[in-house]
Amino acid sequence: MLYAILCYDSEAVVGSWTKEQDAAVIAKLDSVTEKLAREGRLGPVARLMPTTTATTLRKGKESIVLDGPFAETKEQLLGFFVVECASLEQAIETVKELGRASSSNGSYEIRPMRLFRPGSAAQ
Repeated sequence: MLYAILCYDSEAVVGSWTKEQDAAVIAKLDSVTEKLAREGRLGPVARLMPTTTATTLRKGKESIVLDGPFAETKEQLLGFFVVECASLEQAIETVKELGRASSSNGSYEIRPMRLFRPGSAAQ
């Protein structure tokens, strides 16, 4: 089954990293994603731009387009991984590996995927 692994952390903390600190975290994460790729389990991976670049569409009788996500949370969605896992237990083990490779704060949300259409935009 495919699992979406959603990465949450404080944008203020991650955004304050030096280029060297950021590169070190990405290098550690790359070691995990390279292993997943060799195993044929890695799907799309994305690092999102900051929430200050987001636009939100509020649905209703009349849709309203707003600047920003207006998240009332301490942590923001920073990116995601799509990973093939045989079970939730394997997904949890994968997330533990990613967690050891990234910052000591934040969280990962694991969600089984019901539908996956890779599309052609990245090609």
